[in-house]
Amino acid sequence: MNARIVPAAQFKAECLRLIDEMNETGEPVTITRRGKPVAVLSPVPASPARSLIGASRGVVTRYDDPFAPVSEPGDWAAAS
Repeated sequence: MNARIVPAAQFKAECLRLIDEMNETGEPVTITRRGKPVAVLSPVPASPARSLIGASRGVVTRYDDPFAPVSEPGDWAAAS
């Protein structure tokens, strides 16, 4: 994969268009100043889609009685 070479002044003037082209082609853009590379703009690699099934595995630290009340009935203002 060859990187496209663009002078900094041209990149400044055409930044958004160059970003759009880079996203479409996947080709990185090397930005130069006075002929020397100073930065490389490259697309973010696509992350694999994660399944929701099992995503919360291992996050429950305590599991006594899931059907027990959270607090005593007298603790609620509506109960008085």
